[in-house]
Amino acid sequence: MDAIRLLGIRDSPLSVDEVFAAVGDVSAGGTTLFVGTVRDHDGGKPVVKLSYSAHPTAEAELRRVAEKVAADFPVSALAAVHRTGDLSLGDIAVIVAVACPHRQEAFQAARRLIDDLKSEVPIWKHQMFADGTTEWVGACE
Repeated sequence: MDAIRLLGIRDSPLSVDEVFAAVGDVSAGGTTLFVGTVRDHDGGKPVVKLSYSAHPTAEAELRRVAEKVAADFPVSALAAVHRTGDLSLGDIAVIVAVACPHRQEAFQAARRLIDDLKSEVPIWKHQMFADGTTEWVGACE
C-alpha cells in the first residue's frame, strides 16, 4: 500500500480529524501531527487577515516533497493538506501528519515534510496588517 494517503491544496476549511484518520496504520508506533494556524502577528506587526495563493503545479510539487520524505524515512503513512484563499486569525492553514514504526522517526519525518513544503511548494501568503500595509511571503511561510 502506498504510504502517501492524502495530499491536497484546498480552498475549503481543513480537517484535523480527516488528516489524522488518513495516517492511521497498525504498523505505526508513532504518529506526528502538525497544524499550522493563522497568527495575529508577523515580524512585530499585527496581522488582521491573510490569503494564500497556489501555483497550478503546487499539488504536483507537494507530491514530490511527500515522496522524498517517504523514501528517506520508514514512513507507514503520510498526509499533507494546505489551504488557499482568504483565511481569518486562528484558521488552519496547513496540516501534515506522518506515521512511522517509532516516534523519533515520525517526529523527524513530519519536521522534514512541513519544512520542505514551506520551502519548495509554490504557495504564497499575502498578509494584511493592522496599519493597512500588506506583504507577500514566498512559498507558504
